[in-house]
Parts: sequence; C-alpha cells; structure tokens
Amino acid sequence: MLIRPYRESDRDAVGDICVRTADAGGDSSHLYPDLELMPSTFAWPYAELEPDLAFVADDGERAVGYVLGAADTPAFVERFRDDWLPKVADRFPLVDPPVSPTDEMVWLLHHPERMIVPALADYPAHLHIDLLPDHQRSGHGRRLMAALLDALREKGVPAVHLGMLTVNTPARAFYDRLGFHEIDVPDRGPLTYLGLHL
Repeated sequence: MLIRPYRESDRDAVGDICVRTADAGGDSSHLYPDLELMPSTFAWPYAELEPDLAFVADDGERAVGYVLGAADTPAFVERFRDDWLPKVADRFPLVDPPVSPTDEMVWLLHHPERMIVPALADYPAHLHIDLLPDHQRSGHGRRLMAALLDALREKGVPAVHLGMLTVNTPARAFYDRLGFHEIDVPDRGPLTYLGLHL
C-alpha cells in the first residue's frame, strides 16, 4: 500500500470513501441520497483548499483511504465560506430548521463557523481520516496519520484536533493508540473531541 499526496484524479475515489464511511464508520448512502453531500462537506473542500495536507492510501488501482487536514481552523473556515461554499450552495439549498438527515448535513455545510470551538483554540489544526473497511486494521491508517502529522509539523503547527462520533468506539481505540487525548468541550452533542500536541 502506497501512502502518497492527493491528486485531482483521486477526487471520485475520495468521495466514495467518504460516503462509505460517514455513518459512524459505515456506509451512509441510505441516509444521504445525494452522494456528493458528504464529500462536499467533509472531504473535497480540504483537498481543494489545502492540497498539501491531503494524502491517500493507494492500493495500486485507486485510493482506498485518505487523511485531510487544515493547518489553521479559523483561516480554513473563512476560505470554506468564501471560496468553497459558493461552488456547492446551489446544489444543496439550506432548509432551516432542518427536518431530515440530509437537511441536518446541509445545515453543517452552510455553517462552517461551527468548526471554530473556543475550547479547541490551543489545537489550531484539525483533520479527517477514513479508510474503506477492508483496508482497516492493517497499519494504513497509522501511516496516513504519520504523513499528515509530519506535514503539520513542517508548517510549525503546535497541535491538532478532531471531532468523532462518540459511538464510533473502534475509531476511538485507533486515536488512543496514536496518543490522542480527550478535550473537554462543553455542549459537544454526539461528538467527542480529541487532541494531539505536535
């Protein structure tokens, strides 16, 4: 398995991985019928806005996993709103208040400021990592994470955080093994926030 920088030709594979892992590590296509919604919210903006912090696991035929990062969350939020959201807003019109799972995800897409959490200020970077189930528990996630963490260190980033669904206990075990620790975030809802000093 090759860990390498993201390429534009990986876009469809990254979108597919995002969809197939977005329901607490499982396939989310039954929840969100438009298969571009989840990658438009959680994957493609990172690859486009911070390509130097995007890496994939390549099995020789296609990407089967990825890690995506933002070095400075407030700066990323600004670029998300100004540069990314106008490209996808028409496809995903806001419904407020949300009444379906799709509406809830579209609300997240239209409110990137949700990523700025005061309790996470000491952890300016954040990341998303996903691997297709058949390629998990084989060391590829650890190697993907190493590539991103090295790139963040080269940028002088002091710490990184992530938000995960609390119910996704296999993911939590993975992050614990990498040395992440829980960050106390008030009103965190269904999420657990983890951080790592670099």
